[in-house]
Amino acid sequence: MKKIFLVLSGFALLFASCKPTFKADAPSANGLNFSNYVAIGNSLTAGYADGSLYRSGQMNSYPSMLHQQFVLVGGSLEFKQPLLPGESGWPGRKYVMGFSTDVMGVTSMGPVLYSGTLDTGANVASLAPFNNYGVPGIRAIDYTTNGYAIMNPYAGRILSNPFSNMLAEVKKNPATFFTMWLGSNDVLGYATSGGEGSPTIGSPNNISDVTTFKTVYDTVVKTMVANGAKGALMNIPDVTSIPYFTTIPANGLTLNDSLANLLNMAYPGFNNNFVAGANYFVIQDPTVVAGFRQALPGELILLTVPQDSIRYFGWGSATPIPKKYVLDLTEIQNIKTATTTFNDYLQQQAIAHNLAYVDMNSFMKTLAKGMVFNGVTYSPTFVTGGAFSLDGVHLTPRGYAIAANEMIRVINAHYKSTVPMIDVNKFNGILFPSTTH
Repeated sequence: MKKIFLVLSGFALLFASCKPTFKADAPSANGLNFSNYVAIGNSLTAGYADGSLYRSGQMNSYPSMLHQQFVLVGGSLEFKQPLLPGESGWPGRKYVMGFSTDVMGVTSMGPVLYSGTLDTGANVASLAPFNNYGVPGIRAIDYTTNGYAIMNPYAGRILSNPFSNMLAEVKKNPATFFTMWLGSNDVLGYATSGGEGSPTIGSPNNISDVTTFKTVYDTVVKTMVANGAKGALMNIPDVTSIPYFTTIPANGLTLNDSLANLLNMAYPGFNNNFVAGANYFVIQDPTVVAGFRQALPGELILLTVPQDSIRYFGWGSATPIPKKYVLDLTEIQNIKTATTTFNDYLQQQAIAHNLAYVDMNSFMKTLAKGMVFNGVTYSPTFVTGGAFSLDGVHLTPRGYAIAANEMIRVINAHYKSTVPMIDVNKFNGILFPSTTH
């Protein structure tokens, strides 16, 4: 995860409210066997938050929340996760809300690195088998890759044999019920690299090959259902709609008359586009003759763009914002096309194996309109929305609870069960300095 240095601002989207409905029926599994629930997935499944993996985040993972609800309908009391020892984060420190001073001596509140001692990520394979096999950074296409533990330290903590693969590890703990949320990283790496991609085939900065994605995903699903397990497949959200890409508006360049006139003289080919007020940033674009242009409506500026460079050193005005911090319209369409292609296949898999299909893509768009739970409003607004953590990609405990409730809703609808919903408000959102430590 890239580092984030962004003070709290008013750039976030505003949302209306809608209120979810919850079943009040008596809890019932309706024949589902929750005696051994296993979760497969990536960082979202692991409970990753605030730019790192840490113990309380794992304890508040959505699989842990689902397990607690499954217990209410006869599920096993045991749910094992590969827990870290502490709260600092591993292999890098997590972000917390705090005060920092920029290069001009201005102090403000925003995400800062936690000051505690860095955790240790010792191998915990001896504690296996686990019920939560969420591995931060893993793509669907990586799930059958031998030697993956060498490539990914999170997998290295879990795998007893570094030359094995994640599916082989999961097979050691045959599930009676499973959830599977794989695929986001098959597009996310391309997005967080600003659509730069890589000439290296199979690089995580590229969108995954469709044929490989389908082949591996099919193998994993068939393995999970081989012994009659039921389950739920979650699809891939539109990653371009998360705070990592929506917090800084493309027209976030605010000018007065004097600065607007100076830029119009500096960029005579821009046809006097600069005016007092909001303007589109100047960005690099190697596809145009000049090598730069103004951003277009709908294009996205990444959360990782250095804020001091924009405020004080002319980035986005006198100096174009580097390409790696921008998603242009073509790159956004590449992401959306791949997401649709992958999700269509995931739905086919759910239908073919009679599994619940949780459309998290549509649900996250619903969340964007605002959701009220027992008087508390949640939205994807960075920091203040309550749903997303300080890395702008992963959820807070409350956000994971919201996602878990949608999974329960779909599981109940598909299997005619009545697994109870979760009280979202009992979990934390963003903690501010008085309660961070």
